[in-house]
Amino acid sequence: MVPTKKEDLRKLVTQTTMEIYEELTPQLIQLINETNQNPSLTEAQRQDEISLHMMGYVKSCTNEIMIEVLAEILGLED
Repeated sequence: MVPTKKEDLRKLVTQTTMEIYEELTPQLIQLINETNQNPSLTEAQRQDEISLHMMGYVKSCTNEIMIEVLAEILGLED
Protein backbone atom coordinates (compact mmCIF):
# COMPACT_ATOMS: atom_id res chain seq x y z
CA MET A 1 0.00 0.00 0.00
CA VAL A 2 1.41 3.35 -1.02
CA PRO A 3 -0.03 5.96 1.33
CA THR A 4 -1.49 9.04 -0.31
CA LYS A 5 -2.28 10.93 2.89
CA LYS A 6 -0.45 11.55 6.14
CA GLU A 7 -3.12 9.60 7.98
CA ASP A 8 -2.50 6.57 5.74
CA LEU A 9 1.22 6.84 6.39
CA ARG A 10 0.58 7.15 10.13
CA LYS A 11 -1.52 3.98 10.06
CA LEU A 12 1.14 2.10 8.09
CA VAL A 13 3.89 3.18 10.48
CA THR A 14 1.78 2.35 13.55
CA GLN A 15 0.85 -1.09 12.25
CA THR A 16 4.43 -1.85 11.27
CA THR A 17 5.69 -0.62 14.64
CA MET A 18 3.39 -2.94 16.55
CA GLU A 19 4.36 -5.91 14.37
CA ILE A 20 8.10 -5.30 14.68
CA TYR A 21 8.04 -4.76 18.44
CA GLU A 22 6.00 -7.95 18.90
CA GLU A 23 8.34 -9.86 16.60
CA LEU A 24 11.53 -8.78 18.39
CA THR A 25 10.25 -8.89 21.98
CA PRO A 26 11.02 -12.60 22.58
CA GLN A 27 14.69 -11.99 21.77
CA LEU A 28 14.82 -9.13 24.27
CA ILE A 29 13.17 -11.24 26.96
CA GLN A 30 15.68 -14.02 26.35
CA LEU A 31 18.61 -11.60 26.69
CA ILE A 32 17.18 -10.13 29.89
CA ASN A 33 16.61 -13.58 31.38
CA GLU A 34 20.14 -14.68 30.51
CA THR A 35 21.54 -11.50 32.06
CA ASN A 36 19.49 -11.93 35.24
CA GLN A 37 20.68 -15.52 35.59
CA ASN A 38 24.37 -14.69 35.16
CA PRO A 39 25.92 -15.24 38.60
CA SER A 40 29.18 -13.52 37.65
CA LEU A 41 27.47 -10.11 37.37
CA THR A 42 26.71 -7.77 40.22
CA GLU A 43 23.24 -6.23 40.42
CA ALA A 44 24.61 -2.97 39.03
CA GLN A 45 26.25 -4.81 36.12
CA ARG A 46 22.99 -6.63 35.43
CA GLN A 47 21.11 -3.36 35.27
CA ASP A 48 23.76 -1.89 32.95
CA GLU A 49 23.55 -4.91 30.66
CA ILE A 50 19.75 -4.79 30.62
CA SER A 51 19.89 -1.09 29.73
CA LEU A 52 22.19 -1.91 26.83
CA HIS A 53 19.83 -4.68 25.71
CA MET A 54 16.92 -2.24 25.80
CA MET A 55 18.78 0.39 23.79
CA GLY A 56 19.76 -2.22 21.22
CA TYR A 57 16.16 -3.45 21.07
CA VAL A 58 14.79 0.03 20.40
CA LYS A 59 17.48 0.68 17.76
CA SER A 60 16.78 -2.64 16.03
CA CYS A 61 13.04 -2.03 16.09
CA THR A 62 13.46 1.49 14.71
CA ASN A 63 15.67 0.26 11.88
CA GLU A 64 13.28 -2.54 10.97
CA ILE A 65 10.28 -0.20 11.06
CA MET A 66 11.96 2.20 8.64
CA ILE A 67 13.03 -0.61 6.34
CA GLU A 68 9.60 -2.24 6.29
CA VAL A 69 7.69 1.01 5.73
CA LEU A 70 10.03 2.18 2.98
CA ALA A 71 9.97 -1.25 1.34
CA GLU A 72 6.17 -1.16 1.36
CA ILE A 73 6.06 2.32 -0.14
CA LEU A 74 8.74 1.62 -2.74
CA GLY A 75 7.41 -1.84 -3.60
CA LEU A 76 10.67 -3.60 -2.67
CA GLU A 77 10.75 -7.33 -2.13
CA ASP A 78 12.91 -9.45 0.19
